[in-house]
Amino acid sequence: MRPDTPPPADTHGWHTTDDLDAFLLRAGDFLRSRPDLHTVLLTVTESLRTRGLDAYGEEAPVFGLLEERGSIRGAYFRTPPHRLYVTPLTVTRTDSLAAHLEAVGRAVPGVGAEAGTAAAFAEAWRRRTGTTPVPHRRQRLYRLGTLTVPRPVPEGRARIAQEGDRELLARWFAEFSRDVGESEGMRAESWADARLAHGGAVLWESPDGTPVSLAGLTPQVAGQIRVAPVYTPAPLRGRGYAGAATVEVSRLARERGADEVLLFTDLANPTSNGLYQRIGYRPVADFAVYDFQGQSSSRAQPPSARR
Repeated sequence: MRPDTPPPADTHGWHTTDDLDAFLLRAGDFLRSRPDLHTVLLTVTESLRTRGLDAYGEEAPVFGLLEERGSIRGAYFRTPPHRLYVTPLTVTRTDSLAAHLEAVGRAVPGVGAEAGTAAAFAEAWRRRTGTTPVPHRRQRLYRLGTLTVPRPVPEGRARIAQEGDRELLARWFAEFSRDVGESEGMRAESWADARLAHGGAVLWESPDGTPVSLAGLTPQVAGQIRVAPVYTPAPLRGRGYAGAATVEVSRLARERGADEVLLFTDLANPTSNGLYQRIGYRPVADFAVYDFQGQSSSRAQPPSARR
């Protein structure tokens, strides 16, 4: 057994590993128990499993899980240099996670989680390391109910992106990432390849065949598919293209057998939140993202960085 591989089920507490297979073996049932709230962990780990552990960066990702009385009660992952991502936790469990990460010397540049969990972890990390938590984004997770086509429908048609659209997909994904203030979680070219591999990108075209909007789909995992991202270039916005693309990609997810079709919105954008609700999406939970600035604890660094 590798030193950092999660131990047998009769132990308790947080355990960390860089062994994805070991993590999924232990945490898989827990993640599948709430595919909506665990959608990010499910889709990212599936991408790492199928695309390789370097899909999100050059540093090895790290995974963790919380065992209590032989059952998994929480999980996290981090794909450096990106933020920590955590399943919903109680305040007590969130504090124990902060203590665990500090003890093992894990760098934590920020956190994303269900809103209460993110806030509790940000405060626990501030107390332990002297960081200043800076709110980065507030999000809402939605689940599709009855699919409804908003009117009027713009002229044009939808089609699934093909290999010849690879450059366009990569460029639009990079532009979307910049627009929302994020570095690309997955490199743009890798993201495009991943979507093309499973037919996971829908383009809305104008009548002359020019692509004007994009809506992506994650692969189906644990019965859920997430719509991500939805992007229209700035000069083309306000014409209904994003709504039309979202309807078609949502329909495609249902046709592929998804039990749950999910998407995240930025709560700072009332236009998109209103649009998705008109299409038939209903709120599930709020999420939040924090960045950490001014970290002072020498223990909150990768072990190789400590003196």
